[in-house]
Amino acid sequence: MKKFSILLVDDVAENIHSLKMMIEDSFDVDIYSALSAQEGMEILMKNEINLILTDIQMPEIDGFEFAEYLKGIEKTKDIPLIFITGIYDKDEYKRRGYDIGAIEYITKPIDDILLDAKLKVYIDIFERSKKREDEIEQKNEILIHQAKMATMGEMIGVIAHQLKQPLNILSLYCNDVKDSYKFGEINDEFIDEFTKNTKKNIDFMSKTIDDFRDFFNPKKSKRVFELKKVIDSSLELLSKQLENNNIQVNVDVSEETVFGVDSELEQVILNLLTNAQDAFIERKIEEREIKISAGSNKNYTILVFEDTAGGIKEDNLDKIFDPYFTTKEKGTGTGLYMVKLVVKTSFNGDLKLENSSRGAKFILVLPSKN
Repeated sequence: MKKFSILLVDDVAENIHSLKMMIEDSFDVDIYSALSAQEGMEILMKNEINLILTDIQMPEIDGFEFAEYLKGIEKTKDIPLIFITGIYDKDEYKRRGYDIGAIEYITKPIDDILLDAKLKVYIDIFERSKKREDEIEQKNEILIHQAKMATMGEMIGVIAHQLKQPLNILSLYCNDVKDSYKFGEINDEFIDEFTKNTKKNIDFMSKTIDDFRDFFNPKKSKRVFELKKVIDSSLELLSKQLENNNIQVNVDVSEETVFGVDSELEQVILNLLTNAQDAFIERKIEEREIKISAGSNKNYTILVFEDTAGGIKEDNLDKIFDPYFTTKEKGTGTGLYMVKLVVKTSFNGDLKLENSSRGAKFILVLPSKN
């Protein structure tokens, strides 16, 4: 633990030497000494001092002026100060010293027992305070570590959720191989299509991992990109699932642009698409339609997702983006949390959710340029 530190200020070197010996006989502390107020200020600016013992009668700047000066400086205003004097011991001087901010007066010749008793009080206060600070720091370190682990757990959950979609798609393609082999439908065209689609999903998973590794990097590369290209890419990845579940997606997007990381927005779109798809399936909705539209102004692009899955209960609207909150029987509660995280943290955008006449309506406000 850091030692208690004392600054001795006296223009007589012999006085400092004798006072230093008296203190060191009783306490294990760091002692600094100065032969003038100016020299004392230099020491105070460069070191952490816990107590000042200063003579009053000194040339140029006396002890009273020195104390007044210290109280006007942020770094030194709260350091306890004790006056040591042989001639300024009358009540009028003591009142002046206490008015300035001194905490004690010690008269010469110095009584070593009295000095020890007074110093012990301040050293004990310092040590108890330091112990509390160390305990608080230790608790803070534990809390920071726990927060980091919680964040890591959340991010792992989000990554697992994102990888689940392409893995499901790969599973569908593997089933296609089995069925196509069974019915003798495997040919060069089938192999080419299978290779292209599986490679695309594997590349997507690899890119997903890279994106999350770079997610909190403030220096990650951002650029202006075309919104429609990202939407088309997302729909192509999910085309097999959307087709198998009879989901119609209508896109009304033209030349709108977004500033950020295109693959991160692709993650957002995939989550909104799969979220709607899951709602269609769980609720056995017959008319399965998703409408994606966009518009832009001078600084922002507005992206709107609207489905016909029946909407979200009013009681859940405020909680739907919370981590681990889910309305699905086997949901993880990380998909929409990730959507909010990316839109607000990575794009510095805004995200709103409301119920339309037929389903849920997600409104994303994204920057259109740097």
